[in-house]
Amino acid sequence: MASKSRSSAGPRPISDDFDIEDGKMEKDVERTVREHGFIKVRNQALISGLAYCLSSCSMILLNKVVLSGYNLDAGISLMFYQSLVSVAVVYALTLFGIITTEPFTWNLVRVWIPVNIIFVGMLVTSNFSLKYINIAMLTILKNATNIITALGEIYLFKKHQSNKVWAALIFMVISAISGGITDVSFHAVGYAWQIVNCFLTAAYSLTLRRVMDVAKQQTKSGNLNEFSMVLLNNLLSLPLGLSLIIVFNEWEYLYSSPVLRIPVFWVVATSSGLLGLAISFTSMWFLHQTGPTTYSLVGSLNKIPISLAGILLFKVPINVPNLLSILFGLFAGVFFAKAKMPK
Repeated sequence: MASKSRSSAGPRPISDDFDIEDGKMEKDVERTVREHGFIKVRNQALISGLAYCLSSCSMILLNKVVLSGYNLDAGISLMFYQSLVSVAVVYALTLFGIITTEPFTWNLVRVWIPVNIIFVGMLVTSNFSLKYINIAMLTILKNATNIITALGEIYLFKKHQSNKVWAALIFMVISAISGGITDVSFHAVGYAWQIVNCFLTAAYSLTLRRVMDVAKQQTKSGNLNEFSMVLLNNLLSLPLGLSLIIVFNEWEYLYSSPVLRIPVFWVVATSSGLLGLAISFTSMWFLHQTGPTTYSLVGSLNKIPISLAGILLFKVPINVPNLLSILFGLFAGVFFAKAKMPK
């Protein structure tokens, strides 16, 4: 359940991991914002940027609290609950006329199902890895998504990257390998899940680009805005998530787990679901106020406070070599964002 993340779990926003430099997604966002008319206030670029960064940081920290702080061993169920929260909120906003969504058709659902299967896998594996890996290392390992996506773009879209981009990707590989070697709290299971998550996140990005144009043709208006995508993804996630809960016997764990009897746990879990939705809205707002270049760069810079907060708040054991690897990885992320900027 991003961050995206981004990235992190939750309703998937326009992630800084995804390539928006061609402007297609920016145009969709601008259309959505224009249709729904975000509140006009002064300094919207600054306010929207702060809102995006705050919601992004808060969500991954809350997810870590839910999974590690409460020792919840039910990543699929967490994804299911967060999707349920998102669906309820989007339906409520639609009911009160604050936003509008496209009416769904069977043809649209049929086209979107492959995207949604990858989406669910991406969120679930993100939860599984976050339970075992500290946030700083998770952030560095997620950089591998950019490498897989770049290779996928060459194969699927014949899109070639500049030498600066490939240099940044090499730096990411070096930081991930050195970070894993020097990680005091290394957990093989967590790393394995994160590797799977990187492949699924890249697959989601690449598949979304291929399916988007076809999906738009299945709607009455010929458009599929961000609100509709959030609702469609999370609504379709519910039956698939419920099936996975039954198949993997998470329902038995939940039935006997004492953590579900703690009221504060539900507050934290619900808040993480709301923040996931907030990331979708604030990222859309921020992208409209600035542009893909600034959005991507801020998304990379935002990983720095997230990593530092994860180390300090969860008292992660760390040594100097590992810290240097993390800092180098964060630098590689910023360098990657700048290398992707149009000249």
